[in-house]
Amino acid sequence: MAQRIHRFGVGQTAKVLGVLYALMGVVLMPFFLVARMYAPSGAGIGMGYVILVPIVYGLIGFVFTAIACVIYNIVAGWTGGIEVEIAETTA
Repeated sequence: MAQRIHRFGVGQTAKVLGVLYALMGVVLMPFFLVARMYAPSGAGIGMGYVILVPIVYGLIGFVFTAIACVIYNIVAGWTGGIEVEIAETTA
């Protein structure tokens, strides 16, 4: 059964992907901590940077997802949206 995605809820979609991007920042945090340990003194990454990475990733993910959803909703209005095929399964 083919169905179309005509519209994304901008706020909800941006919120979910913002959290996912923040979690990716948390996953990347150990790599930044290792880089901080091995960097020469004075040239390394500050601890504030390491803490801010997940927050900044989350905010950037939220903003750019919201922009992408608005653009998609406009384009989907012109073209009819993305067609997906959904199959029913039994539990």
